[in-house]
Amino acid sequence: MTDEDLERRVSAELSWDPRINAETIVVAAYHGVVTLTGAVGSVRERRDARRAAERVHGVILVDDELDVRVPRRRADDDLRRDVEAALALDEQIPDTIGARVADGFVTLTGTARWQHQRDEAELVAGSLDGVAGVDDAIELASPVPAAESVHDDIKEALRRHARLEADNIGIEIKDGTATLTGDVRSVWERDTVIAAAWAAPGVRMVNDRLDVFS
Repeated sequence: MTDEDLERRVSAELSWDPRINAETIVVAAYHGVVTLTGAVGSVRERRDARRAAERVHGVILVDDELDVRVPRRRADDDLRRDVEAALALDEQIPDTIGARVADGFVTLTGTARWQHQRDEAELVAGSLDGVAGVDDAIELASPVPAAESVHDDIKEALRRHARLEADNIGIEIKDGTATLTGDVRSVWERDTVIAAAWAAPGVRMVNDRLDVFS
């Protein structure tokens, strides 16, 4: 597939997704690396655009250089109250997570036990009107089990995915950090492996060294 073909495929996928205003996004491709530039109206739309590009066969990496241009600026205190209220209403988000706001940029603070709780908090904050960006400063606070146990849990989780070659993935656990190595066939597979690693009890950091061969 040529770079031009990949650019057309990614542009078509962006246009296909009704959540994305593809007219404001410029797509460039070089040897499987896709760069997105231009502007979007929200942090959520920026995330949706990146994920849409990652879904396209032939994409090995997405370089997200999109700017978030909110339709209207809001007072930081008002925005912070709305962010904290939205976080409190989501049952997946623990009450140990809070937020600071400066110039429309939200910094999520506090602690969580699981990565999916951090992801959910970032998604909720980024979906609110007036948020120009979200910085995740939430710390993972959970006991670290034996490295061998974490390794086996991740391997077993990968084996449950029929489309993954779990034996091709290397996993090294040290001090709560999971280092992933090996080859995967798509960005989807890479994200699946990373998600499996984050879901393991005691993992506080994931070091992604996976290579995508599409």
